Amino acid sequence: MTIIGALIVLVSFLIFGIPIPLTFLASAAFFVFFGGYDSMSLIPFGFSKMNSVVLLTIPLFIMAGAVMDKSGIGESLVSVVEKLVGRLKGGLGVVTVIACGVFGAISGSSSATLSAIGSIMAPRLRDNGYHPGFSGALIASSGVLGILIPPSSLMILYAWVGGQSVLASFLATVFPGLILVALFSAINLYYAARNPNIKVYRKPPPDAPKPPPALPSLLMPVIILGTIYGGILTPTEAAALSFIYALPVGFFIYKRFTFKNLKETLIKGGTTTGVIMIMLFSVMILSRLYIMENLPQSILAGMTAISENKIVLLLMINLFIVIIGMLMDDVSGVLLCTPILLPIAISLGVHPIHFAAIIGVNLGMGNITPPTAPLLYLAGRVANAEVKDMLRPTFVLIGFAWLPTLALTVFFPELSLFLPRLLGFT
Repeated sequence: MTIIGALIVLVSFLIFGIPIPLTFLASAAFFVFFGGYDSMSLIPFGFSKMNSVVLLTIPLFIMAGAVMDKSGIGESLVSVVEKLVGRLKGGLGVVTVIACGVFGAISGSSSATLSAIGSIMAPRLRDNGYHPGFSGALIASSGVLGILIPPSSLMILYAWVGGQSVLASFLATVFPGLILVALFSAINLYYAARNPNIKVYRKPPPDAPKPPPALPSLLMPVIILGTIYGGILTPTEAAALSFIYALPVGFFIYKRFTFKNLKETLIKGGTTTGVIMIMLFSVMILSRLYIMENLPQSILAGMTAISENKIVLLLMINLFIVIIGMLMDDVSGVLLCTPILLPIAISLGVHPIHFAAIIGVNLGMGNITPPTAPLLYLAGRVANAEVKDMLRPTFVLIGFAWLPTLALTVFFPELSLFLPRLLGFT
């Protein structure tokens, strides 16, 4: 069958490390050449699906995150959280977790959150007595909060591909994200209590450099989230506002952002946008072919042949998403999983907004799950830690934080649906 060959091409290219956009295009090309499909009808379909203002949100948030990373906004957020919870044994680990959550509420990106907060906190954690392996694992898991705490680029893509409300998708991952913050912090405090090398936080000496002013950075998430949920701005407009707001703060208040940084940020934003657009174009064609080949129905039929129990079927869906998260980044994962699995989830009685949270938590966990674990390797570079030293603490975080959160998210739908229903988005 053509669809089996196309899936073999997809999996083989992923295993051999072929870039994700080319992998999607190769699988689509297999359909065209061996399935008798007309490429001239598929190409206009791909372009028409990309004609969406919502997609502008992603490069704008990416550029805003880059400005925040280089301007000192991230360091300002860290200093605020440090004053609140840093003066405990293990407090710096809690600072790392909460700062990632706050930064994620502005940047909407896991990699931006991990890079910005991780580069600030890794040296502090090391000086405080943390083992680099644990620091890297904690930074990796905390960085994922960038795709769970709204606004989230991942949820924007899910809403776009799945035809759902962007704001409702944002709200679906709030409680899972907060649960992860609490569990990461608790595991960190337990680790610190048993580690004699970790010192109690000491107040900086009087001659130490003063931290940057906190108010401009604290106002940023308030303005962004307030304008979105207050109905003043759309997510796209709020993303533009976050970039516009970050520029004068970085240039004139923190005075760390330069025109050289601005040029690098614009180039990075343009490059990332180009990659994402190619990926979106190719995945739209591929998802169209999947639907024409009835792939979701075929997968559902295969799963129900194994078991008709809803819990077993949900567990199989979750396992599939985690494996995808292990093989590719979160953006590619949501683009591949949503068109295939959302129809299956709906047929099982899962609300589409509930499924947004399921995809978000699964892909987040997959991104830090060995052997591939893209965010784990990034955190290792940021924290200057060997991945082999990060494996044990990572599995502890997966076992005692990620898996309980995933179970709550999957089997207690109100955890994801309460806020969207409260605010009238579902």
